Amino acid sequence: MSAPGDATAIPSPAVIVLVGPSGAGKTTWAVERFGGDRVVSADALRALVGDGERDVAASADAFELLELAVERRVGRRLTTVIDTLGNDADRRARWLDLARRHRIAAIVVVFDIAPAECRARNRARRDPVPVAVLDRQLRAHAAVAAAVEAEGFDMLVHVGVEPAPGRRHGGSTADPAVADGPTAPMSDPAPQLRFGLQIPSFAWAGSPGALGPELRRIAVEAEEAGFTSVWLMDHFRQIPMFGPPWHDMLESWTTLAYLAAVTERVTLGTLVTGVTYRNIGHLAKIVATLDVLSGGRAVCGLGAAWYADEHLAYGYPFPPLAERYALLEDALVALPLLWGPGHPPFAGRTITLPDTTCYPRPLQERVPILVGGNGEQRTLALAARYADACNLIGEVDLVRRKIAVLHRHCHDAGRDPALVRVTQLSTTLVGRTTSELADLVDRHRPPRRGPDRWSRQVHAGTLDEQVTRFGALADAGVREAVVSLPDIADPGALERFGAVIAAVGARR
Repeated sequence: MSAPGDATAIPSPAVIVLVGPSGAGKTTWAVERFGGDRVVSADALRALVGDGERDVAASADAFELLELAVERRVGRRLTTVIDTLGNDADRRARWLDLARRHRIAAIVVVFDIAPAECRARNRARRDPVPVAVLDRQLRAHAAVAAAVEAEGFDMLVHVGVEPAPGRRHGGSTADPAVADGPTAPMSDPAPQLRFGLQIPSFAWAGSPGALGPELRRIAVEAEEAGFTSVWLMDHFRQIPMFGPPWHDMLESWTTLAYLAAVTERVTLGTLVTGVTYRNIGHLAKIVATLDVLSGGRAVCGLGAAWYADEHLAYGYPFPPLAERYALLEDALVALPLLWGPGHPPFAGRTITLPDTTCYPRPLQERVPILVGGNGEQRTLALAARYADACNLIGEVDLVRRKIAVLHRHCHDAGRDPALVRVTQLSTTLVGRTTSELADLVDRHRPPRRGPDRWSRQVHAGTLDEQVTRFGALADAGVREAVVSLPDIADPGALERFGAVIAAVGARR
């Protein structure tokens, strides 16, 4: 192997994923080392199909071309340098899987640049990136750089970015030369399991006036504990599994907007929005607004809806299941049109949209759509055909079977199963020791529920037991475990689960 960080140390053929904010020098580095004909650039494709490299409206079309170009080049076992921000974990996972399937090396190149230098470079551009957008990229970069270390790439290259002559970082002269960083082999191919927090109940707050501050505390502590997503049920009154209908229940999308304002990194979504509750065009506007105001962190969870009493109480039609599935399929097709370029009309089986104009468009090139439900005949088939993720409920044996069904549906639809990320939802109670766990069970179980039965219902376990459980789910194919914590009102609950997140991460 050649000198660390030198391009000659990278094997050929290889898939080379660049990771860094705008202005970090990714394109220059790639073209100098590999030549322009090996670089597939999002900016160049955006300029090709739109009005210049900064034409955000052309992003969806540009990334569609990028994915096609990468797939065709890697299919021919050609070295392919993917020049994007590199901050989308799902895209990185797809490119890694593509390299694995074609038996070529998968390399990630992280560009380490001081924020001040990056901002200075951006200001000097003829067409600079908006300051707020660049700030979001810089805030996310450290987390992305840390995440790629656990994603299973064969090699990690750090590229140090020198400041322009005479330019200062912070308040000190940027004098020392910064060379390309060390190249580190990364041998574990298993993807890292991520964790999401679901908040299904608000009865713990004591009074409506306490809900806002308590939600803020929970969301901030969740980020600190290592959760990467926060989810809410989309119901207008409490569902029977969590309490009586008169318990407090916040409107989901409004609450997610509040959570966007008090968090910085977690993605925000519903598990899941019933397609019967809102006009689909209006839902697109709601999700796009959340994505813009959150800095590109929205996820749209969708389901066929099930709670007949809620529909009756609020005056919503509750059509037969076949009609609800038809509406769900229409929504899965129509929502990306509403979030995408142009304003083409849409005519589905149940809805007609003469004009799909929706401004501002989401910041994400594609807002992820998650389909919730275990139904093998229709739900998983729709997820396989249209969705970016599907959410399953059940433990490892059931989940493994459902994933096999999902993959068969993907094969039938001519779609790569890696494009549909699997999440799993469960109620989880964790104690650091058996005595602490027993105390938590006694304090939180309903009065008429026996401790053994309730422990099974909430998957109660010690730290070691939870690490084993979630490790098995990850091995079965789950990529994100979403948990609701029955002890969430306890001051130490999120910290306790944070120990599980850290231990599972160390396991992978």
